Amino acid sequence: MDTADVLDIANDAIWTLLAVAGPSMAVATVVGVLIALFQALTQIQEMTLTFVPKIVTIMLSLLIFLPFMMTSMIELMQRMMARVVGLS
Repeated sequence: MDTADVLDIANDAIWTLLAVAGPSMAVATVVGVLIALFQALTQIQEMTLTFVPKIVTIMLSLLIFLPFMMTSMIELMQRMMARVVGLS
């Protein structure tokens, strides 16, 4: 295994990480911006108003995107194991 293989593995892992974490982070960002806009328009500065909707929507997005996340992680693991088998 040389440095090109290590860089390929790192590149594959980083892209998989971005694909797995991206949907939940996008949902959290959109909800955060909407709540901040609502707070700015109404001048309500309640701290629980920011946390509860974010937590609920992130949990719902994790439930929705979980099959995609699992298949992405399983595919990454299969590619890694194929590389390990190819080393022998």
